[in-house]
Amino acid sequence: MIFVSSSCVKNKFIKSSVEELAANGFKNIELSGGTEYYENFEYDLLELKDKYNLNYRCHNYFPPPQKHFVLNLASLNEDAFNSSFNHLKNVISLSKRLGSTKFGFHAGFFIDIRVSEIGKKISRDKLFNKKKSIQRFCDAFEKLNNLEESVTLFIENNVFSITNAKTYKGENPFMMTGFKEYKALKEKINFNLLLDVAHLKVSTNSLNLNWESELKNMINVSSYIHISDNDSFHDLNNTLTKNSNFLSILGQNDNTNKDFTLEIYDGMDSIKRSHDILHDVVT
Repeated sequence: MIFVSSSCVKNKFIKSSVEELAANGFKNIELSGGTEYYENFEYDLLELKDKYNLNYRCHNYFPPPQKHFVLNLASLNEDAFNSSFNHLKNVISLSKRLGSTKFGFHAGFFIDIRVSEIGKKISRDKLFNKKKSIQRFCDAFEKLNNLEESVTLFIENNVFSITNAKTYKGENPFMMTGFKEYKALKEKINFNLLLDVAHLKVSTNSLNLNWESELKNMINVSSYIHISDNDSFHDLNNTLTKNSNFLSILGQNDNTNKDFTLEIYDGMDSIKRSHDILHDVVT
């Protein structure tokens, strides 16, 4: 099944984003970041679900909180951690009410990123104690994972851009940016991987890892995959083309039970072209 992220279209409120995608024929919509909170969003989503026969899935920083913060379940800062835990707890409940059976969110960070730095160059800060940070993430995940049997949780690999790699000079402030880190986390908790191919493409370049080997390993252990393209240096959410270098690897796999989400920021025509290309590869 192929979803399209609500973040692919730029509207202030989620109702407008969902309606735009639905009006263009998309039935499977992943509700993601980029919109502002308003009081009746859930009512609107349920109304649109019935009107267009939609299938929803929540992702990471949705629904937007009334006061923005950076979601980080590995934070050793109590306020940041509690905000993150409570947000995720609420999204699990929302997922059930929307009829969604899967919810994916990002692995944690070993620093507290500022709201103004999300998706951009981050400031150099002293890293948390990684052992304590990972343990906090794992303990919190176990609690969240036991909240609702009907919603399966997925953890998404983070992106480590070349700009941030230069800032941190050999240190990696992000959890789970490659397969080795995935395996280490898997030894601590039993979780499902949400593989973001574009994140992996950038991270492998920044960390001097073998892109094809990393991709093959992580595709094999994931049933839920985010798709977009980039220049290997930054996460750009570019359109797919038939020459996108991960499509041949993707096409070699058994994709029968895998779900995909397009995260394309180049306009509706590009979303439709990318959807057609991905559909031909995975079905």
